[in-house]
Amino acid sequence: MADSTSSFQALIRLIRYARGHRRQIVLASTCSVLNKFFDVMPEILIGIAIDVVVNRQSSFIAKLGFETAESQIVALAVLTFVIWAGESLFEYLHLVLWRNLAQRLQAELRQDAYEQVQRQDMAFFESRSSGELISILNDDVNQLERFLDGGANDFIQTFVTVILVGAVFFILSPTIALLAFSPIPVIIWGAFFFLRRATPLYADVREQVGRLASRLANNIGGMATIKSFTAEKREAAALAAASEAYVQANRRAIAVSSAFIPVIRMAILAGFLFTFVVGGFKALNGELNVGAYGVLVFLTQRLLWPLTDFAKTVDLYERAMASTRRILGLIEEPLRIADTGQTHLPLPVRGAVAFNDIGFEYERSAAGVKGLTLQVAAGSTVALVGATGSGKSTVVKLLLRFHEPQTGSITLDGVPITDLPLAELRGAIGLVSQDIFLFEGSIRDNIAYGDTTASDEQIESAARAAEAWAFVAALRDGLDTEIGERGVRLSGGQRQRLSLARAILKDSPLLILDEATSAVDNETEAAIQRSLTRISADRTVIVIAHRLSTIVHADNIIVLDHGCIAEQGNHAGLLAANGLYAAQWRVQTGQNQNGTTAL
Repeated sequence: MADSTSSFQALIRLIRYARGHRRQIVLASTCSVLNKFFDVMPEILIGIAIDVVVNRQSSFIAKLGFETAESQIVALAVLTFVIWAGESLFEYLHLVLWRNLAQRLQAELRQDAYEQVQRQDMAFFESRSSGELISILNDDVNQLERFLDGGANDFIQTFVTVILVGAVFFILSPTIALLAFSPIPVIIWGAFFFLRRATPLYADVREQVGRLASRLANNIGGMATIKSFTAEKREAAALAAASEAYVQANRRAIAVSSAFIPVIRMAILAGFLFTFVVGGFKALNGELNVGAYGVLVFLTQRLLWPLTDFAKTVDLYERAMASTRRILGLIEEPLRIADTGQTHLPLPVRGAVAFNDIGFEYERSAAGVKGLTLQVAAGSTVALVGATGSGKSTVVKLLLRFHEPQTGSITLDGVPITDLPLAELRGAIGLVSQDIFLFEGSIRDNIAYGDTTASDEQIESAARAAEAWAFVAALRDGLDTEIGERGVRLSGGQRQRLSLARAILKDSPLLILDEATSAVDNETEAAIQRSLTRISADRTVIVIAHRLSTIVHADNIIVLDHGCIAEQGNHAGLLAANGLYAAQWRVQTGQNQNGTTAL
């Protein structure tokens, strides 16, 4: 269970992370200290002013060379102006420095966390919800920013106040100092007591935030499904339950943190009464200067009453440290696939791929591939077919190093892919995935995603090759047409063709087509097949297909069954073998076992 120690550890980790901003942290802290120094001085000036009025030529300030009461008042006025100006100046500086530091740190934390997420393998994303990750990158970072905006300064100034006021107290009256400071241990004990209680509660709050964000992200992304199943009420109720869980988690944390304030107020009252009563008796008995008594009374308030805000600062701190643990935990998430390769592919890249006794199994299922050995010759077209779950997409994911095989090795042009920089490996491969993802923006931006320097002529050429130019040219804004989030303003077939155009423009020596024609009509499929025939002439192509009609011209067809190669050969040879491929061909073409067409 998290406790105050883990909060302190989180703070240490944050300080280490921010070591590049050490100079700004020191400057901001110095300005906070100086601001509090000048802030405490007016109470001392009030006491000195009382001393001037009561004792005149015998006052404290008269000993500094100001003989008349009038000159003493003028000197105090000048000093007051200097002190207020200093307080205002350093308040401005500490606000600017802390807030700018907060902005810079939150930007760096979000960027570093996001980049670390990008470096993770696909197993990471299969185990973490997008809502949870967005919650960390957004809400948790903002929570930490709120603490850095003001909480860090409040901690420093509370500490400085105790030191400064304590020094004045012990100079003027050690006895009253001990009495006035007697509540401080109670306040500190209370702070740590409530901190221990609040830490796990705020950890639960952050967890509930992640769950709520995850549900919102899922529901918004799946709105069409919710509507089609008329599940609006059910999903609204589920969201209400998640929201209520968040409310209850916050309520438990608030109940603990709110109890801290009354405890502090009573401790403050005790300290104030000690100063007020004991100091008053001493002043009446002539043991304490009247001006000093005034200073002590005012400084007691200056010391103790601001501590009521200490509870709020501790509350803000604990929320921030709960967020810090999540943010830094994400930044420090270990990488399963290290990008340490330093070998380069021989030029020109030919696209020859070899799978050597590959074994891989997903963590939460028995699916994967077993003992897969496969040679893909440079410039050839190889098709992977088989039932759902047979391992077709796994082969592609392993080639792209989205996952790492548990046994065996994969080479590209004779170089183990683990020896290649990930950017070079994936830069040599163009992917048209079954799960089409288009980015919010224009058609131009999406086609040119793999080559942002491409000209409009090159973009148009890729669109024509993917049989997409006809519908793009018919749009009012053409390539500048905004397609919406995930391309929602386009049909499934149009999205598929843009995805293909994007891969074509990338012009990689190895092209992977994962159900590239699954969402198009027969006429468009035929057009895309013609395009694929042209672009496959000088590159290696790996095709994953359920429609066998789309891969009849492949050089080699690999039939996978439960992660193993069951058959391989060309279309004619596999039909003659009368095995799994032939059986699937008969099903798709409507033929009986004897080869006649079923009616």
